[in-house]
Formats: sequence, C-alpha cells, structure tokens
Amino acid sequence: MTDAQVIRSRLADLQPLRLEVVDDSARHVGHAGARTGGGHFRVMVVSEAFVGLPTLARHRLVHARLGDLLPRSIHALSLRALTPTEL
Repeated sequence: MTDAQVIRSRLADLQPLRLEVVDDSARHVGHAGARTGGGHFRVMVVSEAFVGLPTLARHRLVHARLGDLLPRSIHALSLRALTPTEL
C-alpha cells in the first residue's frame, strides 16, 4: 500500500464527502526531509464531522489518525479540512 493509500484508509472513518490526497514528494527531491524517506502530501478532506469545529480541532482529528506516520512516512502535510458548506 502506498503512503497516499494509507492516508486515504486512515481518514475513511471521517466519512469524507470528498478526499483528495496529492503526493508532492517528487517536487521536493533533494530536500532534507525527502532524504529520510518522508513524503510531502497535500490533503483536502470534506466531512460533516468538521461541522461546528474550529480549524485547529479539525486538524487535530486528522492528525489523530495520521500522527504516527509523521515524520517517517509523512515529512510535510498541507491540510485543508472543510465542511460541505465550505466547499
């Protein structure tokens, strides 16, 4: 399973209406984090689970599912966590 697939799998319990996982690692070849194997990812997740939550709480929900992947599998994570009405 690729790191992107692992990310998708780990976020599935948020029942996302939309989930985009983009592996930008190739754009960071030579970067210090890339040398240790950690990837660079952009994630956008749209879920009802975020309704009523501030941005920090939304990010905490995502990080609770991905935290053990940092910093080995994921070196950098750009995250957008939105409700369906914010899309």
